[in-house]
Amino acid sequence: MHMIDRSEISQKFHVLSGIMQSSLNEQGFWDGELSSSALATSVSMVALKLGNANLCHDPVSRGMHWLAANINPDGGFGDTPDSVSNVSTTLLCYAAFRMCSPGDTETASILSHMEHYLLGQGVDIGSTKIVSSILSYYGKDYTFSVPILSMLVVCKVLEEKALREIPQLPFEFTLLPLPFYRFFNLQVVSYAIPALVAVGIYLFNHKPSPNPVMKFIRRKAIRPALVKLEKMMPESGGFLEAIPLTAFVSMCLIKSGYSGHPVVEKGIGFLQKLQRADGSWPIDTNLATWVTSLAINALGPEISEAMTAEKQERLKQYLLDNQYRCPHPFNQARPGGWGWTSFSGSVPDADDTAGAILALLTLDPEDRSVKVSVLRGCKWLCRLQNRDGGIPTFCKGWGRLPFDASCADLTGHALKAWLKTVALYRTSAITVHDDNGIRTLKKHANRALGFLENAQRSDGSWLPLWFGSQQKADKTNPVYGTARVTCYLNDALASTGLDTLMHDRIARLISKARFYLASQQNDDGSWGAAKGIPGSVEETALAVSALAGAEPLKCIQGLQWIGRSYNNSGLVPAPIGLYFATLWYHEKLYPLVHSLEALRRCHNPIFS
Repeated sequence: MHMIDRSEISQKFHVLSGIMQSSLNEQGFWDGELSSSALATSVSMVALKLGNANLCHDPVSRGMHWLAANINPDGGFGDTPDSVSNVSTTLLCYAAFRMCSPGDTETASILSHMEHYLLGQGVDIGSTKIVSSILSYYGKDYTFSVPILSMLVVCKVLEEKALREIPQLPFEFTLLPLPFYRFFNLQVVSYAIPALVAVGIYLFNHKPSPNPVMKFIRRKAIRPALVKLEKMMPESGGFLEAIPLTAFVSMCLIKSGYSGHPVVEKGIGFLQKLQRADGSWPIDTNLATWVTSLAINALGPEISEAMTAEKQERLKQYLLDNQYRCPHPFNQARPGGWGWTSFSGSVPDADDTAGAILALLTLDPEDRSVKVSVLRGCKWLCRLQNRDGGIPTFCKGWGRLPFDASCADLTGHALKAWLKTVALYRTSAITVHDDNGIRTLKKHANRALGFLENAQRSDGSWLPLWFGSQQKADKTNPVYGTARVTCYLNDALASTGLDTLMHDRIARLISKARFYLASQQNDDGSWGAAKGIPGSVEETALAVSALAGAEPLKCIQGLQWIGRSYNNSGLVPAPIGLYFATLWYHEKLYPLVHSLEALRRCHNPIFS
């Protein structure tokens, strides 16, 4: 029998928990740090250049220097400095250089280098085939393809006649009440309404409209659509705190003649504020609430030993303060959920809500304010559940695109939150003022379990939604998805009050999933998105967490690989996060948080 040296595991756990605590900000929670993004940097440069060329000369110049320093050897750009080159990001960087460069020899060399890369990918600059190739790459989802193509026209990489081939975004439909959106094929995901409006107006103003009736309707719709857009804009000036989204909106409104509009002024201010000292921009402000809940849940029951009561109290208060108590102005989401950050552009979503619920239950489940907050959060998740029993990201039943559909990792997270709440509060006198209170959580959990049974693939794996692998041909990451869902189910199985049938159903899912994960370990002890794909700390740590208690040898090998990686280069984050269509990022705290969780789970006495 292979045994874990729990004293060594304990020592490493305390080292990493100390590093984790040293990363707390002055307010007592974790900000994290998203990777800089070539895509976010290129679109921000263009928006600032259009907004005020003289005022923004220095930020644009610093952005160009950062891009020049981070071009890949093949002449292309990936989404992060550690990403392989891709056509979309390289085209946007090319457009930014074409528009913002001073025309010197160095810039000409960089443009030539990019042209060489693009030719190697079958893309000839100036050819209208760029339009069809971008549309083909993104398929029916216009969330990213149409803004990219619009920017290429704005920067004169494509001639204006290319607009005829770019699909018109039906911005006029955004004037209808939100529940009606699902009846129309808007072909953008639910959270991209600002892009639908701004890019749609730009396209309407710059391409011929053969239908006189639609031309009349759209012209009349512009003013009220802009009014709606202004109401959706958060105080921070960043739609969803997302740099690319805000930049696309700003540049398209400027090119439509609305440079003095409040949405543009606040958007440009947001972009200026978010530029980093090195000249780059990340894709989003931060994921503070998400990484904070991840860190708390990674520490789990050990948090009382790892952190002082005062620090735990500050974390608890942070989460309580960031639960939404009013309908959200962006998408009219009901109160009770959490978003990914404390900044005003955040929107409540399923993963962050489940994470916050579980973090509060870890910190202080007996506190009355925590009980009320948790039950409200569970109620919010119940309302989000789709007919198939699964949980989507933002909106129930909104749209037909993948990011609006039910998914396994979010459903597993909600299931764990519901069952842990049932276990802790099943005799609580506190209710949530309607029938979606504590008594019905088991019903929703049962439906979620049914979804997971249907979503588990024949090999035992689940696919996640918001996390993928750039090294896999189809960009999916079954190892991440399976590890995540398995951890949630392991914890759900430990909940008190489960009936025998639900217990057995969960156990069967776990058994199949663990068999799959065990089969995907690389020979060096690591896990990547699948067997044979180079491992990352994030994927390896998550797989170890999922296998803890069942596969001692494989967990030992995984921890040893993480240890070697840490000794050689520290806990370096890998591009694993998928965001906003196919845009990748990494988060500085992910490898630390996931390694901490793996050590904590492996230290459990039942492990050996």
